[in-house]
Amino acid sequence: MQILSLACWNYDRCEPLIDGRVAIDGVQLQPNVIYPTEIFARAFTEASFDICELSASSYVMQVAQGQCEYAAIPVFVSRAFRHGGFYVRADAGIASPKDLEGRVIGVPEYQMTMALWARGILQDDYGVDCRTFKTRTGGTNKAGRKERLPLVLPDDMDVRPIDDAETLNDLMLAGALDAMISPMTPQAFTDGDSRIRRLFADPTAEERAYFQRSGLFPIMHVIGIRRRLVDANPKLAVDVFKAFVAARRIAMDRLEETATASANRLHLPWVAAEWEATRALMGNDYWPYGVAENAADLEALCRYSYEQHLAPRHLDVGELFVPATVDLPGR
Repeated sequence: MQILSLACWNYDRCEPLIDGRVAIDGVQLQPNVIYPTEIFARAFTEASFDICELSASSYVMQVAQGQCEYAAIPVFVSRAFRHGGFYVRADAGIASPKDLEGRVIGVPEYQMTMALWARGILQDDYGVDCRTFKTRTGGTNKAGRKERLPLVLPDDMDVRPIDDAETLNDLMLAGALDAMISPMTPQAFTDGDSRIRRLFADPTAEERAYFQRSGLFPIMHVIGIRRRLVDANPKLAVDVFKAFVAARRIAMDRLEETATASANRLHLPWVAAEWEATRALMGNDYWPYGVAENAADLEALCRYSYEQHLAPRHLDVGELFVPATVDLPGR
């Protein structure tokens, strides 16, 4: 029995692995529940874990550079529509996405997957020239955040870190930023400060319309396995993949039981209505793993990384994953 560490957040689709309901063949798992940002900081610098959650954008960067310690399997434990993550200063005169052109825009990290998708969506869906952005990087509400990997950007791109003692939230309130793209909600917005508002008044409606147009459900995080472990035992990647697929199935079934039960287990009054609306729009099995099931999303991810000068070359989707897992069904 091989003892391997796992680091991921306690998503419902990972909990069956964390609590032992699902096992990996031939593996005694040592799970570590850690917030993704901390996992990424450790994974891409010291490769602390045997199996771990990885930023999709940072992983694409490292694979394109030929220097990643991990080999990914097509398991996408984090996905998110991100139209709700665009914030603007109420007095900045920004009424539509095109009004972002030429503006000073804050983002926690230029390379982060959320920002990658946000710029790609602005470009493809709204015709925004993101090359005109004056990008400032740093923590949304907590000072001191840095890029986890070094950037090599063209000289004509204006991407600079803010001071170590500053936050994007404070700079928005001070008028130094026109807008912010962030997966974390700025504290001022949480507090109801009228000086900051969302770019899209109804981000959920915007996200649903985006899915109807594009068919894309943005992939944020993948699962990686130490490359040396996979090289020594190619079957390990297949076994890990199958275990994550089984765990996802348990979570999807559990959600269906919750949504269709006569008594609601959750503190969400309309969970059943949301579940029904999601299935009506995206299909009954709307969170698939696997390469074939996610080909368009993965192709967009690779293209955006190259177009935004993160990956030094345009990767083929198949290069991202352990070969033995590329053709495995993800449902």
